[in-house]
Amino acid sequence: MSQVSEYVFPTSFAQRRLWFLDSLQPGSATYNVPTALQLDGPLDAAALARALDAILERHEILRTVFRLEDGEPVQIVSETPHPMSRLSLTDLSDRPPEVAGALARDLAEAEALRSFDLANGPVIRARLVRVAPDQHVLLLAMHHIVTDAWSRGILYRELAAHYSAQQQGTSADLPPLELQ
Repeated sequence: MSQVSEYVFPTSFAQRRLWFLDSLQPGSATYNVPTALQLDGPLDAAALARALDAILERHEILRTVFRLEDGEPVQIVSETPHPMSRLSLTDLSDRPPEVAGALARDLAEAEALRSFDLANGPVIRARLVRVAPDQHVLLLAMHHIVTDAWSRGILYRELAAHYSAQQQGTSADLPPLELQ
């Protein structure tokens, strides 16, 4: 018996609208939702990567791509996260502070302007930029088809909970999701 690795669902009205608008401007960053979070102080990058992995596992929408099937856009949810959704690290800490800061700003701008391929994914990208040993910038970019302001608040709270749990060697004590 083979195991299913993808699940197909209809799109919501809002997703259908965003998919259509995105398809009118291929390669555009119009519907990108970028965030740059400055993290000052000691940071366990490996724990942050595991925390993000836990978020990707928990939220199906972050493992979803959007394709046409029989002329209709559909959501295709993968059981596993897209490899490019995982946290990548760019270490600039060997550069002079002003150079590292400028390069971090350039990376943030480039990430904000990099388009998403809704048909192939990922729909979320994460990069940690180490500017100095105790100064990092977490760059998160998502397509608006999978996030909004309310959802981002949930993501940040859950990322903090998972990070704290990873540092303590435990699991985040989050309630099961009622909806996906």
